[in-house]
Amino acid sequence: MPENHATESFEAKGAASRRHVVAVLLLEPVVGFDATIPPMVFGAAVAEDGMPLYEVVTCALEPGPVRGTAGYSLVAERGVEALAVADTVIVPGTRFPPARNEGRLTDEVAAALAAIPAGSRIVSICTGAFVLAAAGFFDGRRATTHWRYADDFRGLFPKVDLDETVLFVDEGSLLSSAGLAAGIDLCLHMIRRDHGAAVANRVARHCVVPPWREGGQAQFIEHHVPDHDDRSTAAVRAWALEHLAEPLSVAVLAARARMSPRTFARRFQAETGMSPGAWIRDRRVDRARELLESADLPVDVVAEMSGLGSPDNLRHHMRRGLGMSPSAYRKAFTGQ
Repeated sequence: MPENHATESFEAKGAASRRHVVAVLLLEPVVGFDATIPPMVFGAAVAEDGMPLYEVVTCALEPGPVRGTAGYSLVAERGVEALAVADTVIVPGTRFPPARNEGRLTDEVAAALAAIPAGSRIVSICTGAFVLAAAGFFDGRRATTHWRYADDFRGLFPKVDLDETVLFVDEGSLLSSAGLAAGIDLCLHMIRRDHGAAVANRVARHCVVPPWREGGQAQFIEHHVPDHDDRSTAAVRAWALEHLAEPLSVAVLAARARMSPRTFARRFQAETGMSPGAWIRDRRVDRARELLESADLPVDVVAEMSGLGSPDNLRHHMRRGLGMSPSAYRKAFTGQ
């Protein structure tokens, strides 16, 4: 990873005092769908008074049209100088030949990425991960990209810990998403991290997408999904969301699905990319976050209502997953 982008988190910058600048770097031929996700999602994020929370700019090596992969071009508003003042830099999917075919960058692109300020958040969507990997950002770190290109990625970048089964990877100031629509999941996740669940949920409703999507890419990879059992765990997952405060062991969930625990766990993993226990834990943390933001409840009540049981368990999982205690989270996202 380049020295000037060590590990300083976005939160440490205190960027909330002004509008957060998101620069989207278009490298041709760019995947148009990926490139339009950040302006759409971040552009819909507004405060309670209607003021935009982000300023999104598109940029390229030179301002102007950037050839896409699907028969049309996108127009970059600015040149790469936009990267030097960005709080978040996003590289959407691209077939940029040096990175995709040889695992390297041109001098011009390398210089542009090197100008990103220390501490800025650096993000890839889909095959934009090839560009960041070629720049060395992902060396020794966990990342993801479109599952179809995972083997190509591993061959070019053996130093990267690639996980093609997830929708996105959050490594603090370095994030990556899986293919195409997973970029929406990642952008919503960043908004949730920056401004809380309420803002992210409003954006999701505006975009007519779920605030969070179950599982990962595993459900889309043909050889990962068993074809001998067409029963789904979707109904049980929906039921579990309404009963998070109750005991939800694999045995309980499997019985509701009318499967053996072993079959249920295997099917659950294939459909969501997660074990039942990990999925339930994450949904309970999500519920706790909503309660901390929307209700002035004692921490022990939040722990009980979310299914995490005790205040100590709630603190453990919030610190582990978010790096914040419940009280710090409430203060950050409600001002209390």
